[in-house]
Amino acid sequence: MKNFLKTTLAVIVGTLIAMFISSMLFFGIIGGIAALGAEEEPAVPAKAILRVDFNNPVTELGQEDAMAALQSLNFSSAKPLGILKAVKAIENAATDPSIKFIYLNINALNVGMANLEEIRNALENAKKSGKAIITYVDNFSQGSYYLASVSDKIYMNNGGSSAMVGIGSTMMFFKDLLDNLGVQVQLIRHGKFKAAAEQFIASEISKENYEQNKEMLESIWGTWVDEIGQSRNIEPAKLNALVDDLKLFSAESMVENGLVDALVTRNEMNTILCNLFDVEKDKDLKFISLAKYAQATVKPDITAKEKIAVIYADGEITMDASEGLSVKKFYPILREVSSDSSIKGVVLRVNSPGGDAQAAEILNNELQLMRLNKPVVVSMGEYAASGGYWIAANSEKIYADNTTITGSIGVFSMAMNYGKGLKKHLHVNTANIGSNKHSNMMNGIDPLDAQEVAFMQGMVEDIYTDFTELVSKGRDLPVEYVDEVGQGRVWTGADALKNKLVDEIGGLTDAISYAAICANLTDSYRVVEYPKAKSQVDQIMELIGGADAAVKAAANPEETIRNIYTKALNQDGFKVYARHPYCYQFRY
Repeated sequence: MKNFLKTTLAVIVGTLIAMFISSMLFFGIIGGIAALGAEEEPAVPAKAILRVDFNNPVTELGQEDAMAALQSLNFSSAKPLGILKAVKAIENAATDPSIKFIYLNINALNVGMANLEEIRNALENAKKSGKAIITYVDNFSQGSYYLASVSDKIYMNNGGSSAMVGIGSTMMFFKDLLDNLGVQVQLIRHGKFKAAAEQFIASEISKENYEQNKEMLESIWGTWVDEIGQSRNIEPAKLNALVDDLKLFSAESMVENGLVDALVTRNEMNTILCNLFDVEKDKDLKFISLAKYAQATVKPDITAKEKIAVIYADGEITMDASEGLSVKKFYPILREVSSDSSIKGVVLRVNSPGGDAQAAEILNNELQLMRLNKPVVVSMGEYAASGGYWIAANSEKIYADNTTITGSIGVFSMAMNYGKGLKKHLHVNTANIGSNKHSNMMNGIDPLDAQEVAFMQGMVEDIYTDFTELVSKGRDLPVEYVDEVGQGRVWTGADALKNKLVDEIGGLTDAISYAAICANLTDSYRVVEYPKAKSQVDQIMELIGGADAAVKAAANPEETIRNIYTKALNQDGFKVYARHPYCYQFRY
């Protein structure tokens, strides 16, 4: 009777969830079909203003997940715009006579730091080519001002504010909490700067970790201050003094100190735009968004037979995860590109904090096989750290943005043991049974003994040696030098250039141009991107498949628990990671 009631309840819950999900999918798909039918190819007016407002977030490939696809179909939410398309659209606008000027209206900033730098560089080049750039905002964040500073004229709402305080990051340390919970973390690593998992074994930041993070933040801020200073004719020392004294919070202070040209209301800004566009009324202003302009103008030359492939190595490196940069998904892409004789050169766009060292080496091996037949040039995005640097080091040339986070040449392994916590809080005792002395090593219950720690340290040292030798060969540097700048230390792209870990500061389009040179291609080639974008129908079908799995799981909770337990058991093992400690969330 008890099992019958339990099963009945599970079936009822599962059925209700299935009905709810099915209803959502049905109405979403109906709305989506209607939206697809109504959507037309955008046309560029004969006379228009290119409006850059970042209502469409700028990402690496510009691809959304299944749920976002469904929402965008039904509710017209903003679809991500790929960084390559965003930059190419600005390049096209620079020479397009239909675009009278570029209008930055940045009240939201859905752009990563390195991508922001590449967009600013594209705007700077458009300005140099003679295309006027005008900015108006209600309020400035630091990132939006960094971008806006490239403009010919900067206007701000007369009731607005700014937040110029410098770039910061806050770290949390969990050792005291874990001690109270009875959880012990053993960290085995090489590299005095390898801060991965430091937050689990220490109550406060180490001297080395503080040093590397402070220098990294100062390097990023220094890039911004220098570029803002050049655009607005302000000495970096003066700008930093204003920031340190909290003098740049009000709209009035931004004008007084030369960061903004004038304060105007929205209606007054419309009048300015009308004058620039040579019309009398607001309704005669013709705007085209960056996303729609990219859709209308950034198109491959389908007549060109020869190609440059851009491969987006985006996410954490794993063996078989469904998300991120997994060998399971990425290895077939590399094989496909390698075997395509029409692809003459490759740009590997790395945006990864690293991950599984073994997975990184598998991908690196395939990339080196690819290099036997076609040049591989690296473009670094937000991150190309640790395992991300591992797959980048052996290439024809490495481009990085000033604000790219890279380096972190170091490895670690970690054992988390919760046996004390089980006994202390749940009153669960355990007993180990095994055929040999170390059969239960890394079981998650007991700490590693001295011999086991030495064994894991040996694995870490071997992989660190492989890492430094790989970088030494790829960068043509003495292994002793690589070890000196390695040690797990994180660098910005600007500092990595000084340390010879990258070749040049530049963006994705620079890397594409160089790959074409390496492949002896003229301008008649087309760029193809991998992974190939999925259609919205494919993404929705994936969502349906996921929903079906969720319904089955809800209808059989015991099976769900068994799957979770099995997965946890499969996570055990001797893993060594080449991964950046954390992904930063900067305040900008």
